[in-house]
Amino acid sequence: MRLYALCDEDLLKKYDVSLERFVSIAKTKKAEIIQYRNKNGSKEEMKKRLIELRRLYDGFLLVNDCYELTPFCDGVHLGQEDLNAIDSDKQKALSLLKSAIGSDKIIGLSTHNKEEVLEANELDLNYIGLGAYRATSTKEDIQTVLGDKLDEIAALSKHFVAAIGGVKESDRFKYVTYHVIGSGLLR
Repeated sequence: MRLYALCDEDLLKKYDVSLERFVSIAKTKKAEIIQYRNKNGSKEEMKKRLIELRRLYDGFLLVNDCYELTPFCDGVHLGQEDLNAIDSDKQKALSLLKSAIGSDKIIGLSTHNKEEVLEANELDLNYIGLGAYRATSTKEDIQTVLGDKLDEIAALSKHFVAAIGGVKESDRFKYVTYHVIGSGLLR
């Protein structure tokens, strides 16, 4: 299993952790991917933080939601609603997205249940995020907690799978390629 580190701006502020410290911890833990998420910042602030992250980290760097910022990183992770905002036809949405960001960029999509995983199998993605594994304080609108069912559902995916939502460093999965560590990485 490999590590996918979630660099959430709100958590950095909450725990008073600099980007330098976050990247240092991520490197120590051998994170192969860092996803930068900033739900409250401006695009300009996010751009500056991505540039700073790129300076500090030479692994895969993704941005959450803001595909317009992919020139400053290696790709984007989208939620279901973000993909639907591009177009209600997910195939068309991905085609439009790839024409906007380039075919060389990584694209990941959040999934939350068996149906979304099976639907994602029909899409040209690099990976899926699957969860939430358990309840988490970083997202208040979690509809479904998969718990032990996560591995069973992950086994249905043809894509690489990153476990998302309340994942801890000590968690182990059979069918998950990456496990995502958010606030757990900071503690």
